[in-house]
Amino acid sequence: MKESDDNIDIDAYWEYSDPASSEARFRAALDKTEGGLRLEILTQIGRTFSLRGRFEEAHEILNDVEKQLGGARTRPLVRYQLERGRTFNSNGEKEKARELFIQAWEQANDAGMDDLAVDAAHMIAITFSGSPDAVEWNQRGLALARRSQDPKAKGLIPAMLNNSAWDLHSMGRFEEALVLFEEAQAEWISRGILERIQIAKWSVARCLRSLNQYDEALVIQQALEVEHKNFGTTDGYVFEEIAENLALLGRHGEAKVYFEMAYIELGKDEWFARNESQRLKSLRLRAGR
Repeated sequence: MKESDDNIDIDAYWEYSDPASSEARFRAALDKTEGGLRLEILTQIGRTFSLRGRFEEAHEILNDVEKQLGGARTRPLVRYQLERGRTFNSNGEKEKARELFIQAWEQANDAGMDDLAVDAAHMIAITFSGSPDAVEWNQRGLALARRSQDPKAKGLIPAMLNNSAWDLHSMGRFEEALVLFEEAQAEWISRGILERIQIAKWSVARCLRSLNQYDEALVIQQALEVEHKNFGTTDGYVFEEIAENLALLGRHGEAKVYFEMAYIELGKDEWFARNESQRLKSLRLRAGR
């Protein structure tokens, strides 16, 4: 017996840190679905390839979906627009992505699909990253999410607050950014997701450093270091920020130790080593190597 749209939660199949496993779950679900829901699941399989940087394969799957959209309901169409847009965006084709995200925003809004409309606004903002347009689109998404009864729409509130905060930070509007970083932190605390709470605290402290409040920033980062130690984890970004604040406070001997720790820890991260090679080199030099 085929499953209906009402008894399958697509989001429950996702583990974003493991796209391959997510793909396997979605492919298993295809045998139990039909119609519009099957098309939605295919768009998510496409997304698993996009997340792995396999854009050609993602587009091939989405091409197959596109051919089957004639007469489909709005939801599969919006899912398709979002995932095609995400594939373009991840591959650096922001204008193509933005056009699709705007279509998704309009379609989902007209259909009262708050979860997908908020997702679309969130993605439009990402294509405008670091600009006033990004802040404006996140504000549109936030306004809809806050008045919505849809839990998935509300679920994007902290991410949009965080993204807006970083956009403002990139523009040098640190005071405004701090307000949103603190709002995002409160939202994550209310949801009780430890990893996100830790990142939110780190972000607040990073903004405090930009505001030259080095002592306050250092206290937060040192507390995070202890928290990680208690959980048996380490965070190179925390070490890096402790080092930066110590150096700015003139405590260079202590800073050198933490630059060394940051260099070792972040050097283990393949993404960081590949994409932040100059930053890694700077950490090595400041560690005295």
